[in-house]
Amino acid sequence: MAIRSRIDPAPSRAPIAVLLGVVPDQEDDGELARDRLEQVAAAWPMAASVQGIAAIAACLATGWSVAALLLSVLLAIASAATFALVRLVPDSWRPHHRAQGLSAAAVVIAGTQLSLLWMTSGAEPGSGRFAATVLLAGATGLSGLAIHAVRAALLSFGGGLILALAAFTTAPLVVAEAAALLVVLAFATLRLANVDRATLRAAVARSGEGRQAVKMVAEFEGHGTGWFWETDRQGRVTYLSAKVAAEIAEHDDPPMGRLLTDVFRMDSAAPGTERTLAFHMSSRTSFSDYSVCAATDRDGARWWSISGRPVVDGLGRFQGFIGSGADLTEKRRSEAEITRLALFDSLTGLANRQRMRLSLDKTLAQIAGHNRPASLFLMDLDRFKSVNDTLGHQAGDTLLKQVAHRLQRVVGESGLVGRLGGDEFQVLLPGTDARETLATLARALIDALSQPYQIKDTQVSIGCSIGIAIAPHDGEDAETLIRNADLALYAAKGDGRGVHRFYSQEMLAGAKHRQQLEDDLRAAIGAGDFHLCYQPVVSTADAQIVGYEALVRWTHAKRGLVSPAEFIPVAEECGLIEALGEWVMRTACTEAARWPANVRVAVNVSPVQFANPNLPNIIASALAHSGLAAARLELEITEGVFLNESSATDQMFKALKGLGVRLALDDFGTGYSSLGYLRSAPFDKIKIDQSFVRGIAQPDSRNAAIIKAIVTLADTLGMETTAEGVEIQDEIELVRDLGCSHIQGFVYGRPTRAEVVEGSLSKGEVIARPVGFRVSRAPRTRILRSAQVVAKGKRRDVRLRNISSRGAMIDGIKLDDDIGLDLLIDLVEDRMIEAQVRWAQDGRAGLSFAEAIDVNDLTGGMAARRAG
Repeated sequence: MAIRSRIDPAPSRAPIAVLLGVVPDQEDDGELARDRLEQVAAAWPMAASVQGIAAIAACLATGWSVAALLLSVLLAIASAATFALVRLVPDSWRPHHRAQGLSAAAVVIAGTQLSLLWMTSGAEPGSGRFAATVLLAGATGLSGLAIHAVRAALLSFGGGLILALAAFTTAPLVVAEAAALLVVLAFATLRLANVDRATLRAAVARSGEGRQAVKMVAEFEGHGTGWFWETDRQGRVTYLSAKVAAEIAEHDDPPMGRLLTDVFRMDSAAPGTERTLAFHMSSRTSFSDYSVCAATDRDGARWWSISGRPVVDGLGRFQGFIGSGADLTEKRRSEAEITRLALFDSLTGLANRQRMRLSLDKTLAQIAGHNRPASLFLMDLDRFKSVNDTLGHQAGDTLLKQVAHRLQRVVGESGLVGRLGGDEFQVLLPGTDARETLATLARALIDALSQPYQIKDTQVSIGCSIGIAIAPHDGEDAETLIRNADLALYAAKGDGRGVHRFYSQEMLAGAKHRQQLEDDLRAAIGAGDFHLCYQPVVSTADAQIVGYEALVRWTHAKRGLVSPAEFIPVAEECGLIEALGEWVMRTACTEAARWPANVRVAVNVSPVQFANPNLPNIIASALAHSGLAAARLELEITEGVFLNESSATDQMFKALKGLGVRLALDDFGTGYSSLGYLRSAPFDKIKIDQSFVRGIAQPDSRNAAIIKAIVTLADTLGMETTAEGVEIQDEIELVRDLGCSHIQGFVYGRPTRAEVVEGSLSKGEVIARPVGFRVSRAPRTRILRSAQVVAKGKRRDVRLRNISSRGAMIDGIKLDDDIGLDLLIDLVEDRMIEAQVRWAQDGRAGLSFAEAIDVNDLTGGMAARRAG
């Protein structure tokens, strides 16, 4: 560091006396030497106690010899002098003087202890000598350990031992070995002294750095815009720069000792603050650049930017928070308007697209390292466009403001609400992934937005659809999460609107499938891979074919025949329906022009085509190029064109009728189903949807009454009626009796190609022949289980093959000669059902029940019986 380089010059070699501390050290003020003397003072009372006990033991072992007594007294004097040097002398004694005295005392202490040990070894053998020897050896070791902190005293202690040894032994080798040990001790002591000196220099450097840091921090806090703060483990403020503490004290109690969350309050409207300050303090996570002011400063006179991080010790234990702050007051004042324009929607005051994206990116970045979830709601208003179109854009803006207010009221502090544009909104919910909680919130949002609104003395109602994606499961980056929420929203709209849907992998697979289908559709239109098939429309009066409906078909190179129910919606969504529809129109007119003059052709027109002002010109061009008479062309239009009913709708009907073509209302009863438009729309025909036609032959069906009502309405308005989806021959007579003028369905054949139709008509085959089932049958359920029948007074086992509400098929019994036989069949325990044999062949028989039964009850009873 730069600070250390100024404080810590290159070290120089110190004299041995300086290293040992017996002469003053110019680089040390004596603090280190005092610390080491304090270490000796702490340990010396125990060493002195052991010395006294060892001396008494030595006197006892030697029979209280004069020499032992004198050595013990000398030891006591030296030990007391040592204690006085490290504990009792005044501070005026310099540390190096005390080290000198301690070194001299160490020589005496070592010599006397070794002398006593030598004398004891020569005493009479016995337990007393052994105890004295052990105590003296221990006292010698403990004395050396106690004074080792003072390096000179340790070296002197070793020298005293050698001198005493030399005095008592005549073996030069022993003295030489002891001297060698003393030399080793000297080298070790000098190395320790060098370590002490290096430690001292490092401590001085750190102290200098600390003083410099404190000086710089004080300067920064006193004259800069920054400041510092610290809390303990409970989140209470333990340090706060004086200037900030003073400003807070102007509005509230002094901040020291109070919870940080009680001292400051956050600006929740600032970007990137989805998490509260209390959340970070409780979860012990870092945060940065949070805008705060004094908790009691309601006017927001002073604002700061605050950042912080958790502090842990060497063992990983949480110690509190430490952080910094900066004054934001002037900056906020100067940038308030810019921030408002950049991050907030100018109409509703909600977060705009940019802020929502920034918040989403920041939230995802935070959860990436901590495995915390987040959820994203993508919302679209239903029927908002109609409000905009009928009441004007100003009313639409007012509605959006009310929607924003309701959204914020429902979401509250649990998330961030934003408007992406138009009638599209977004809600970001950090820390939440419980589907039940999210579903409850979604339902609350839908309910709140579906309540009526009062705009310009007019009450309007709209709806809302919601798509939900959860991070990180549904996406770890913003692009993926938004895409998946959009797919979920698409699914919600597809399921009828006014609902919420969670993202699933199947949605992405479906989107990819639709995209691939769209790409293939574009290529197919350019390559001419489509063809038309025609289904006959038959008069109920004489079964004569009066026309055909043109149905587009697509044979894919790899997938084979693609259902129109699959590719037509895709064509409408991606804008290809107009090109496809024009091709169908021109092709149908060209092919129908070769038919007899009394046979019409019907072509479907989608709401997208109907909304195109150029549609009359396209139809006129197709008629002109094909030579087909306008009266032979019938346009089938669904009720969807009336959803956005306006003057343009009336103008389009007028233009189409001006061409001389016929108009048919397709799929009547399944869509908008308002009778009001029938008063003005110039339809020539109503086509009754197949959902009302199927099953009309069933005794308990109410469809016949509905069809009769529609026919009566059409007759009154002078319109023809076509019953779609007729498949059973016995339905033909019923439809005719109900008054329908035409029939269309598989009962008169499936759609065929143009060349087949042209060949049949050229042969004069204009009378339709019914095909398929003759009698309507109730839906059958396949089943394979055993049952019993009672026939001719005998109970026999049979197998049940299938069943419906009106009958069943059995096998395992020969009833070929018993057509019309009445019998009983056991389908549910303790219940016999009356039935009659309607047909029998090769061991199988068809039974007709005397009364209709509930198949669901029967299958449930069978399951219960099997379980029992």
